[in-house]
Amino acid sequence: MSVAIIISSCDDEDEVRPVIPDAGTISGGPFTFVVDGIPDNVSGISVDGTAVGTNRGWVITDDQNNILGLPATITDLEGVDFDGAGVGVCFIWYIRYEDGLQGLTQGENTNNLMGSYDLSNSITVNRNSISGATLSGGPYSFIVDGTTDNVSGVSVSGADAGLNTTFVITDDQNNILGLPPTLTDLEGVDFDGAGTGVCLIWHLTYAPGLTGLQAGNNTDQIMGNFALSNSITVTRSGAGTVSGGPFGFVVDGTADNVSGITVAGNLDLNNTGYIVTDDQDNILGLPPTIADLEGVDFDGAGAGVCLIWRITYEDGLTGLEAGQNLSALNGVFGLSNSIEVTRSGAGTLSGGPFNFTVDGQPDNVSGITVSGNLDLNNTGYVITDDQNNILGLPPTIADLEGVDFDGAGVGVCLIWRITYEDGLTGLETGQNVSGLSGTFSLSNSITVNRN
Repeated sequence: MSVAIIISSCDDEDEVRPVIPDAGTISGGPFTFVVDGIPDNVSGISVDGTAVGTNRGWVITDDQNNILGLPATITDLEGVDFDGAGVGVCFIWYIRYEDGLQGLTQGENTNNLMGSYDLSNSITVNRNSISGATLSGGPYSFIVDGTTDNVSGVSVSGADAGLNTTFVITDDQNNILGLPPTLTDLEGVDFDGAGTGVCLIWHLTYAPGLTGLQAGNNTDQIMGNFALSNSITVTRSGAGTVSGGPFGFVVDGTADNVSGITVAGNLDLNNTGYIVTDDQDNILGLPPTIADLEGVDFDGAGAGVCLIWRITYEDGLTGLEAGQNLSALNGVFGLSNSIEVTRSGAGTLSGGPFNFTVDGQPDNVSGITVSGNLDLNNTGYVITDDQNNILGLPPTIADLEGVDFDGAGVGVCLIWRITYEDGLTGLETGQNVSGLSGTFSLSNSITVNRN
């Protein structure tokens, strides 16, 4: 504090009377604001009646006493928007001073004031950043199985009132997947549709002017005044997606194995394996590994369609055994998509054997049936001798039943069914079936004895 000397006249004698500035005591506050883009003003500040000094005013400093503003009156002080100063701490002071004071300028420090003055006590103004809320609930674990998976029981506490809020769903790399605005919207999200992986649920509180808050961005790209809560984990387990195939084999006595099957997008439970079913989802085999799957001979299953699945499951799963149907599985498990294996073949012939007497009377077969066939583009019947030399090629069962075996004389004939793709060669009378070349399958044979 500095002292000013005033000279006055009284009773014709000079008298020297010092004026000592006294800023008194100010009351009000402290004030706490949230920097949220909304104006923040102080009010209710008062000065006691002891203040003395020719000049007066208000001083706003930071917490290092650097002068930020100099409102002249209490009205000017109450008009100051502290939100615009950003996050930090301000001090409000009242000053009384005499003419000639130096250093009372914005940008200077009150420690450098020179002259006759007095500063009051200070009032603190806290300018806080937005506080993040606290999320409770979870963690959640779902199985990706085509059934809707929703979270519930999530609660929010400690959020700053009066600000903008939303929920944010990210992957485990903080890439934004969705922005449900309310708790109701969050509980309506189907996490099964996101496939396997890990999601994080956050609560976001933010001030106007926020940028970067959009699906596809990372939370690192959000710019502005905001606060994220803690996160809740949502784990989506599943067998993933199998790729490869589809496979097409011909049932011809040659081993048929799948290869090149790969798995992507899986998040496994405690156990994994592969399942081979028919097209009705009846379990035919359970190869535990991809190597075991590639060792399966699909030719041995005969004609038909198989499906290959990948499974992941927890201990205690029931119904996972050959002869059961996938619908009987009971427990915690996830199934992948399926890969189709088509096993084409001429099927199995039933009927006969036939025994005829060569006596000049027509001899025809009848009652022959076909089962277990899965045909290629072309089908027909083949009649051979017992050395597999082709004697005839009736295209249909009706044509076959019209053949007169008496005319062939004494001997043995064999009846076969054939299915084949375009381009087959060697399928003609006089050739041997060993000369067939192309994609084809022969059934079993039925014997015709001509006695």
